[in-house]
Amino acid sequence: MNRPRLLFVSPRFLFPTDEGGKIRTSNILRNMKGGAFEVTLASPAPPDVSGFAAEIDAVCDEFLSWPAPTMSRLGRLMALAASVPVGVATDRSARGCEVVAGAIAGQTDVVLVDFPHADVLVPRHIDPASVMFTHNVEAEIFERHAGLARGIWRLVWRSQAQKMRRFEGEVLRRFDTVIAVSARDGEALARRYALPSVHRIDTGVDLDFFNFQPASAGGDGNTIVFVGAMDSPANIDGVAFLMQEIWPLVLRGRPAARAVIVGRRPPESLVSAARDRGLAWEFTGLVDDIRPHVAAADVAVIPLRIGSGTRIKAFEAMAMGRPVVSTRLGVEGLDIEPGEHFLAADPAADFAAAILRLLGDAALGERLARQARTRLEARFSWAQVARQFEAICLAARRGQSRG
Repeated sequence: MNRPRLLFVSPRFLFPTDEGGKIRTSNILRNMKGGAFEVTLASPAPPDVSGFAAEIDAVCDEFLSWPAPTMSRLGRLMALAASVPVGVATDRSARGCEVVAGAIAGQTDVVLVDFPHADVLVPRHIDPASVMFTHNVEAEIFERHAGLARGIWRLVWRSQAQKMRRFEGEVLRRFDTVIAVSARDGEALARRYALPSVHRIDTGVDLDFFNFQPASAGGDGNTIVFVGAMDSPANIDGVAFLMQEIWPLVLRGRPAARAVIVGRRPPESLVSAARDRGLAWEFTGLVDDIRPHVAAADVAVIPLRIGSGTRIKAFEAMAMGRPVVSTRLGVEGLDIEPGEHFLAADPAADFAAAILRLLGDAALGERLARQARTRLEARFSWAQVARQFEAICLAARRGQSRG
């Protein structure tokens, strides 16, 4: 019997999987392939798309694409004046709209849109069952930026937050089903936008790829690691917080401490600040594989103060057996417990104390790491998450998503 067809509309090309949204989406699709749905993936594609043929084939049965839109820095600045948030304006594509509309007009049973800003690629009227997969509470990201910004940037972030609240609410209310990445996000979205119901999935991790390695086999007793795309404003703020407020306190208790910051395009301002201060910090830039850098560290840190959704980087470090220190926002939405699976710390002094505690107590780090890995194995594989996702899409097709 023919399987129902699911059209998955992504506003970005999924490869390489170098950021959280791409990691989450590609792993869910990979684990859905061959299951209940025939999956068509529609997304923009770069000029070198042919080099990713194997990766594309692993996540879908059919791939539809259009040229990835480009916008200059000046164009992005001008987009600040648009009636929609900047990220929405930059995802618009006339060709993308044509491709998506053509796919929907074919034999499509469920239309699934990845991220609210991809709504600009979808026709106003959708006949098949419609599902919105939102990885964050988008407006919350802008609100948190506004809370930390100063001067003119505070006004910019406030304006973007206002636009996103309006846009996000309008978009989510027009879809039959909304999927969030945590119970916390689901409740927040339902409350903010008066949604009748929001389904949620767990965050997953590839437990085979990120295999457990005891901390005793890794670092030198002085190394912490942070993993994240360093062109992300949230990650830039978190690493600046680590350098400016946390690190001086770490050095008082551990003068030999060193940090490795793993992620693409670190801003020169941070790199030069570390160099000028004589810090033992390494910025790797883009790497093909984060695992050697995580394995060589003693402690993984997530000093984030901005963001929404859930941070996959936390689960990846835990899966590899590295004890984690995180702000509460850094592990927001993840069903793990402070003191059992990681150490939670928000003020700089507490964060530094937690790092020093783990660097000085290998037994504590080993206990946290093993308990965290056990927790992940029990519940958070991508295969399990994909089954949750698939079940929601099947219910949407049956018209059981509302009420």
